[in-house]
Amino acid sequence: MDEIVIAPVTPADAGEIHTLQLAAYVAEAQLYDDPHLPALTQPLDDLAAELADSLALKATLGHRIVGAVRGRPDGTVLRIGRLVVAPDQQRRGIGTRLLTAIEAAAGEAEWLALFTGHLSSTNIRLYERHGYEETHREQIRPGLTLIHLMKER
Repeated sequence: MDEIVIAPVTPADAGEIHTLQLAAYVAEAQLYDDPHLPALTQPLDDLAAELADSLALKATLGHRIVGAVRGRPDGTVLRIGRLVVAPDQQRRGIGTRLLTAIEAAAGEAEWLALFTGHLSSTNIRLYERHGYEETHREQIRPGLTLIHLMKER
């Protein structure tokens, strides 16, 4: 069996990561009864530009990208976003490995910040297990509240 490898994203990965992002966010769309989540409506060109302008990592299994994460430096904070794992590869530690890898690659950042939806209990548990603490909640619309979490490095 092939091993999961964490590596930087390349421009050639954008299409596969776009497909992965769509697959990973279908469950979130169902959970929140919202097929218009930004991760599901983001055009490929926008995603490619975002990946090129971010600290972006991928998890590969053989030749397949099975996970990805990106971060954007913002002063002393690394803002982590779109941690995604292929639905058929979830619960294998890939999300944990990606989170740990982006934290390690955070450079000079003193703080790590991220957010997730209030119904995404698996995500919340993952982040809390890794030392993230809730800082505030932001209601986006009825039925969707974002939980913002931070961690000091």
